[in-house]
Amino acid sequence: MKAGILGTGHYVPEKVLTNFDMEKIVDTNDEWIRTRTGIEERRIAADQEETSDLALEAAKVSLEEAGVKGEELDLILVATVTPDQSFPTVSCKLQEALGATNAAAMDVSAACAGFMYGVITAKQFIETGAYKHILIVGAEKLSKITDWEDRNTCVLFGDGAGAAVMGPVSEDRGVLSFELGADGSGGPHLAQTGDFIHMNGREVFKFAVRQMPESSVYVAEKAGYAKEDVDYLIPHQANIRIMDAARQRLGISEDKMAVNVNKYGNTSAASIPIALSEGVKNGKIKDDDLIVLVGFGGGLTWGAVALKWGK
Repeated sequence: MKAGILGTGHYVPEKVLTNFDMEKIVDTNDEWIRTRTGIEERRIAADQEETSDLALEAAKVSLEEAGVKGEELDLILVATVTPDQSFPTVSCKLQEALGATNAAAMDVSAACAGFMYGVITAKQFIETGAYKHILIVGAEKLSKITDWEDRNTCVLFGDGAGAAVMGPVSEDRGVLSFELGADGSGGPHLAQTGDFIHMNGREVFKFAVRQMPESSVYVAEKAGYAKEDVDYLIPHQANIRIMDAARQRLGISEDKMAVNVNKYGNTSAASIPIALSEGVKNGKIKDDDLIVLVGFGGGLTWGAVALKWGK
């Protein structure tokens, strides 16, 4: 039995915070942000909007697209580093809100690589026959742990949620290969210290421009394909220069890479599933396309998946 994606969905808050708005908050400017990161604006959740609220909106869209009802879910996995509170988990709140009375629920904490960890966890349950339908959501309200006086980090992050419903698919489709990894020795380079995110940008950049391209090529070749066979690359939307490094290593053209970092900034665990959902909705992703998803994040963690699209 092969595990694949049956439906996707995403949601971003209404409030837009542009680079020009950032100029009024900290000592920075639009050109500096754009040239170094590719970010032009980001979405910020309202004070009363919690991570679980963002997750719920994305989840509902993915379930509808998959044709799966809440009560048909066996497991809910939510990747987040910004839960509403320590417990109950975001996944348990979703379980109630979706009427998923038959589903187990847990949160996954692997920062920006969290959605990849969720997908691969779901794959194991489905391919062993233990569970049939699993909802994976990446959702973050990073604005609540962003230091708005730190110009090196506050320009980077945004809020949002993306979701995917996974289940059995035909033999030649679904997840073909994966890689998950961690390097705890690099943890101090990207961490929440006290109330806020702190980052050693130079070290994180060096790690990411090495790991993202390596992992992208690895999963494509592990799946039995040449790297140039990749039809669509969905990298974690952290920095356009890091994303381009992965694309160039695969040897694919710009139109074969998902880019929304300009609109949403870095949304951590929500980044990849939002881009995946947009790719499906705008027709960039088609049946039998070879897709590579790749991300890296705090921990340090990373993950990549090669999959053949379709049911």
